[in-house]
Amino acid sequence: MTVKITPYDTADFLDSEEMIQSFLEDALLDNDPAYVAHALGVVARARGMTQVAKDANLSRESLYKALSPDGNPALNTILRVFSALGMRLSVTRAATKAPARRTATAHSSSVLSKRKTAAQAKPKAKRTPTSRVKA
Repeated sequence: MTVKITPYDTADFLDSEEMIQSFLEDALLDNDPAYVAHALGVVARARGMTQVAKDANLSRESLYKALSPDGNPALNTILRVFSALGMRLSVTRAATKAPARRTATAHSSSVLSKRKTAAQAKPKAKRTPTSRVKA
C-alpha cells in the first residue's frame, strides 16, 4: 500500500477575513518575531503577493525577502503589510500575576527600627491653637 502525500499550504485555507485575522492573532500571541513574519508571508500569499506589495508600497521582491525565513523585517515594513492587508495592530494588557511585594532587607529593617525607637523616645509636643506665637 502506497501512501500519497499532497503538499500542504496554509495559504490555501485562509479564505475569509475571519480566518486571516485569527491566524495573525495566533501568530502574535507566540511572541516570536520570525513566526509573525512567516504568518504575514502566508497571508500575503493567500491574498496575492503582488497586490499586497503594491498596497504596501513595496516591491514584490523586497516583500518576499523581508517575509522569508532569513528575513528580518523592520517594524515599518510589518506595519505597511498589516495596513495593506486591511489589518492593524492594537495593544492590550497582558494577563499577568500581581507583582511580588518587596520585602525589607536586613539593613533597611534595622534602620527603620532605629528610627522608630528614636521617634518613640522623643515624643513630639502636641500643638494647640493657643501655643502659636503671635507677632
